[in-house]
Amino acid sequence: MIYSCLKAFLAGGLLCLLGQILIDRTALTPARILTSYVVAGVVLEATGLYAPFRNWAGAGASVPLTGFGSNLAQGAREAVLADGLLGVLTGGLKAASAGLTAAILFGLLAALLSRPDPKE
Repeated sequence: MIYSCLKAFLAGGLLCLLGQILIDRTALTPARILTSYVVAGVVLEATGLYAPFRNWAGAGASVPLTGFGSNLAQGAREAVLADGLLGVLTGGLKAASAGLTAAILFGLLAALLSRPDPKE
């Protein structure tokens, strides 16, 4: 178990380190970097390169935004095989619905429980 946690920490940490380097060294906005991570996850999953990385890294590869993109691509692929062309539109959302719902609910909870400082 310790080895699995160490692999997840290293993989997730390297993904975060790459994101921080992009923020510090480029003119890319954080929103563009986050979007790029999701798109990279989709592309890596579509090419078959993300699955071995996810299998090795566990939560370190499935939890970050690249894992979200990979999840979208997996869901779309499975839905296309089951439902045909309509699966392109529905599969990704079905596969990622639990994560999206959790993000929305926890975001709402944080907004209700926090007190933002007024802008000056």
